[in-house]
Amino acid sequence: MNKKNTAAAALLLLAVAAGNVWAHGDVVPQNVNTDGLEPLGEEWRDENPYRDNPRAVEIGASAYNQNCAACHGLEAKSGGIAPDLRYLELGATGDEWFKERVINGSVRDGRVYMPKMANYLSQEALWAIRSYLESVHVEE
Repeated sequence: MNKKNTAAAALLLLAVAAGNVWAHGDVVPQNVNTDGLEPLGEEWRDENPYRDNPRAVEIGASAYNQNCAACHGLEAKSGGIAPDLRYLELGATGDEWFKERVINGSVRDGRVYMPKMANYLSQEALWAIRSYLESVHVEE
């Protein structure tokens, strides 16, 4: 093999390797252990039942890092891929938006920007994430 062919082969290998690094495929939501939280049942609550619950904030922080941070940023500080959730309104108004989004996801122009997380995570896990988000809230 001459130098020209060796260089071409090396570039091809590099391109394939780079493609594998950048292509992550479908992200599978990770299970969340909600031990220590009151079970909520099947019917979705309209407001966060775990508001100001330290155990929910702890569980929510872990669940957020496993399932949300890749798009919404570490510590909920978005890098621009998805909304910065630190600015999500507190209280019932923010709960309403959060509930709608985790149940219905986000689709624009036929492209899924956020899956229907309620299909993968329990109501307990999702309200715990909401509790965590309220704990890192900042005013605009």
